[in-house]
Amino acid sequence: MVGWEHAIEHVDADVIVFPVDGVVARVGAGVVPVPAEITAFVSGAEAAVTPTRETPTTPVRSTLDDVRSPERGPRRARFRHVGIGLLLLVVLAGATGLLGVRSATVTGEGGGFTLTLTYPKVARSGLDAPWRARLQRPEGFDGPITLSVTASYFHIFETQGLTPEAAGETTDGDRRYLTFDPPEGTEFVLDYDAYIQPSSQLGRSGELAVVVDGRPVVTVEFTTWLVP
Repeated sequence: MVGWEHAIEHVDADVIVFPVDGVVARVGAGVVPVPAEITAFVSGAEAAVTPTRETPTTPVRSTLDDVRSPERGPRRARFRHVGIGLLLLVVLAGATGLLGVRSATVTGEGGGFTLTLTYPKVARSGLDAPWRARLQRPEGFDGPITLSVTASYFHIFETQGLTPEAAGETTDGDRRYLTFDPPEGTEFVLDYDAYIQPSSQLGRSGELAVVVDGRPVVTVEFTTWLVP
């Protein structure tokens, strides 16, 4: 059989179709005798049309994969600049004393009294903190002076005590009531000798009031902030 390979119309699995004489041959099925060379041709055709599955391969990584290319330029340094700026602000604040103790003064009037309190508005643990109450009455003091102060405020302090010492002290849990002998003249000054406890991390707020006949007649409010 000469030129048989050109006479085959198509090859489908093990079936060979010859369009000239309509011969249909099934290779190896015994339908018609098939020469060995045709069987070999069919086997080669099947191999040619049988799809092959590609085996995935693991890509080879290089130590330069994470290196930014020159075309992309340098990485943005915005966050680094912000961090450096914040650090500089902290350093400058410390150098100018902004992170040290800063005092403030608050004044109130009522019941014929003028109450002035100087207190640490910003403080740091371990540093001395000024706390001074000044009470004035133009007519002078004709009896004991009673001051009430928020009890929890003093929890942030280590203290050497009050000057002058209180003649009497009571508490109702929320407030401390301090009673002092009346001074000569028209002014009474109370100093609280204290510094911020090293373990204190948060500030406190409080109220200081002058109490007459069991009720406050003048009150001032204050807050101390603690910084690292």
